[in-house]
Amino acid sequence: MAMSCKDSNKAAAAAAAAAAAMDGKYVRYTPEQVEALERLYHDCPKPSSMRRQQLIRECPILSNIEPKQIKVWFQNRRCREKQRKEASRLQGVNRKLTAMNRLLMEENDRLQKQVSQLVYENGYFRQNNPSNALPTKDTSCESVVTSGQKHHLTPQHPPRDASPAGLLSIAEETLAEFLSKATGTAVEWVQMPGMKPGPDSIGIVAISHGCSGVAARACGLVGLEPSRVAEILKDRPSWFRDCRAVDVLNVLPTANGGTIELLYMQLYAPTTLAPGRDFWLLRYTSVMDDGSMVVCERSLSNTQNGPSMPAVPNFVRAEMLPSGYLIRPCDGGGSIIHIVDHLNFEAWSVPEVLRPLYESSTMLAQKITMAALRQLRQIAQDNSQSSVTNWGRRPAALRALSHRLSRGFNEALNGFNDEGWSLLGNDGMDDITILVNSNPDKLITLNTPFTNGYNSISNSVLCAKASMLLQNVPPAILLRFLREHRSEWADTSIDAYSAAAIKIGPRVGNFGGQVILPLAQTFEHEELLEVIKLEGVVQSPEDAMMPRDVLLLQLCSGMDENTVGTCAELIFAPIDASFTDDVPLLPSGFRIIPLDSCKETGSPNRTLDLASALEAGTAGAKSLNGVSMTGGATRSVMTIAFQFGFESHMQENVASIARQYVRSIISSVQRVALALSPSHVGPHGSGLRSSLGNPEAHTLARWICQSYRNYMGVELLKCSGGGGHESILKAMWHHSDAILCCSVKALPVFTFANQAGVDMLETTLVALQDIPLEKIFDDNGRKNLCSEFPQIMNQGFASLQGGICLSSMGRPISYERAVAWKVLNEEDDAHCICFMFVNWSFV
Repeated sequence: MAMSCKDSNKAAAAAAAAAAAMDGKYVRYTPEQVEALERLYHDCPKPSSMRRQQLIRECPILSNIEPKQIKVWFQNRRCREKQRKEASRLQGVNRKLTAMNRLLMEENDRLQKQVSQLVYENGYFRQNNPSNALPTKDTSCESVVTSGQKHHLTPQHPPRDASPAGLLSIAEETLAEFLSKATGTAVEWVQMPGMKPGPDSIGIVAISHGCSGVAARACGLVGLEPSRVAEILKDRPSWFRDCRAVDVLNVLPTANGGTIELLYMQLYAPTTLAPGRDFWLLRYTSVMDDGSMVVCERSLSNTQNGPSMPAVPNFVRAEMLPSGYLIRPCDGGGSIIHIVDHLNFEAWSVPEVLRPLYESSTMLAQKITMAALRQLRQIAQDNSQSSVTNWGRRPAALRALSHRLSRGFNEALNGFNDEGWSLLGNDGMDDITILVNSNPDKLITLNTPFTNGYNSISNSVLCAKASMLLQNVPPAILLRFLREHRSEWADTSIDAYSAAAIKIGPRVGNFGGQVILPLAQTFEHEELLEVIKLEGVVQSPEDAMMPRDVLLLQLCSGMDENTVGTCAELIFAPIDASFTDDVPLLPSGFRIIPLDSCKETGSPNRTLDLASALEAGTAGAKSLNGVSMTGGATRSVMTIAFQFGFESHMQENVASIARQYVRSIISSVQRVALALSPSHVGPHGSGLRSSLGNPEAHTLARWICQSYRNYMGVELLKCSGGGGHESILKAMWHHSDAILCCSVKALPVFTFANQAGVDMLETTLVALQDIPLEKIFDDNGRKNLCSEFPQIMNQGFASLQGGICLSSMGRPISYERAVAWKVLNEEDDAHCICFMFVNWSFV
């Protein structure tokens, strides 16, 4: 595998000669012939017969070789290339497994020390009075990785001042404390809920138990060199979306080749209900005796007599306890990295309802620790698979776009004065906060001609923002609903002509429908960047006869309800059809932050209740409050921020429109949240029983089973012959195959699905009603459906061959076969068409 190019050509010639014996004749290729064939192979690895004959005519040195022999040479060359790639892949997997084994052995040693410490403490408590103090000596905190190495330990009485010697003593102390957390037992670590270590996992992630502040630790493998890893991690704003800025105020070299930096860092507030955080830090970078790099940080406080930083308005000074990164070179390339984040966010400074957000180690792990690992792995993947993705953009450019969306949303949400934001007086109600920004730096990218016919002549930006507390609403499910059903929350009651003053803002008036165009997603699918096409937009009365399409760049994250402590976001901004990398962005959207760490219950009952609650309307929603709640309630805070570009002389008009618009969105979100809330759903299916009380659902289930039995001659369900109405609907809902009903119209749309059908299409029962039948099939599936549809209507049923269909998210689904039959009502009229997809699975 490590042969030089010349040796590789010689081996290729020898192998080709051995394989090219024709009619007892042994053919050996000359180096010139191999070189000519290699040139063609790099241009066209699989040439056609005509191309091979053309090669013989163009290269006289190949004239004595038959076309069949050249064909065999190309077959062998492709085979060798495939074997080489597979060998390289297996070597990479082997290196990763070896490094992971080393990491797990070190983790096992650390856990054994922690167990020994706990056993010792337990014995001490048993033998002594519990009121006595524990021994102060703790030898188990010594780092597993760094034991026996020299760290230039802090002197017994070090200077503690702003001098270089004083800063070095603080740095060495920070290094020792960080290493005791990263690979020692200074902090009791417990495994992060839902994390499963393995060669394909993001790493080994743990959270603190019983220590001051909040802490998280991660160990993982990345395919980057240590110096590159350190460079990326030091640039915290590039991967930590909540980091507003990191300013390096001073840099001091140390005698051992390291550097000491004094940093000032600001973090955005995640909601309008709390101020931002800032940190005054010392960062120490050094190289250890074994070649490992260490980047460690801690807050500088008055107790250390070091340099100080005055308080900054609109920020609460938080504390970073010794934290950082241990980066060790890995055999065969890459790095093994240990990350420790240990912070005290000063939770006392926020309302009590928000304190779980600032006291959650799980949230810290998700937002900072794991985000660092994801960024490293994403960059390593981009380096190994450098390619152009959808819309002709490289992954780095798409990451930059998503970063701009997130940062623009945070800027509007926080509204700092130094960025030009000023508060506008309210209208007597304090539910909506209005900010105005006329800073030329903010507007320079907005005054741009748009190729879709809209002109931006805005000289100001207005932001309307608000926060609301949601009780017992799963953030991931609510976010998916907002993403898939814009018409459920988009305001259509405001006069479109008045809203035309907002040139680029998210208010687009009425629209006919939306098309989601996937753009990019991170390798673990935790973040999705996409383009939303709003079809048939009417922005003003003049557009009524000629509706236009509007494009939105949209960022979605936190849509996995099984991930603990994840913040769910839906951020979007209108874009021009040209969609350049420097497209002007004015982001708006939603952020939903869970305040409780308890895990959500499963979604089947909740999805069914969503449909029944929305169909029941206001009366149905009121009745839900009377049902007793048997499960524990969960809370989350939703923050809404919408930006509007406008002309300064229309400020009052636009402010009034913005208030009404955001209030209407809040009203819509509250209605949807009430329908989504499982507060009326017990853990044992009380919500399902209440939904099964709907007589229309019983009737439809009975019609589906009767029609299937009439056409097929067999029972669809085991209980359909003699079970009651409730048992029939229950059995159909839990049937393993996907059962979906669609309307009998010129353009059939889905009207009902069982749990398997909802899961297959990755949607909800309400969202299902916006999905046309033809959308889930590919071209071949549509052709087969068109050919079989007359048979379904005339004969009453048809059997469809297995194939591929698509979910509402665009994911391919394979199915073994499908059965379609006409569902008849009591008068033997066609009520709908039912499809059953057998043995389906995601590809």
